[in-house]
Amino acid sequence: MKHLLGTFALCATLLAVVPVGAHTAKQSGPVKALHGGQSLSAGPYHLELVAKDGELILYVTDHADKAIPADGAKAKATIQHGYEKASIQVELEPSGDNTLRGIGTFTIHPDTGIIVFLRLPEQEAYAARFTPLNAKDGAGQTGEHSHKPKH
Repeated sequence: MKHLLGTFALCATLLAVVPVGAHTAKQSGPVKALHGGQSLSAGPYHLELVAKDGELILYVTDHADKAIPADGAKAKATIQHGYEKASIQVELEPSGDNTLRGIGTFTIHPDTGIIVFLRLPEQEAYAARFTPLNAKDGAGQTGEHSHKPKH
């Protein structure tokens, strides 16, 4: 019995000191954009947003840049200009392979910020904040992720 308790104590101590390699958005730097948009980490995903007047395209990959199928995904973008209180909501629908697309009546300005909420089937939801959209080479990009309850 003493041997069993000693082994258990040793295992518990080793598990407590082994660092866990979590890859979170706050720990990672800018992510390479493969389609000319802004790209960042959000939980287990890399999200790249290409924003044009009237159109948003979101590409979803894993941290090795492997495409994550968007079939059955639900996403919503909230577009805000500077410090204006009004915002525009755009639903993003699966649009082939690892892409979601949304269209609407809106324009993109240098001070435009967009928050995207994404939920893939059978997965937790994540949020990513792309701001400002005129940033170059990752400057000004932030990625925040949050888990939302499954509905």
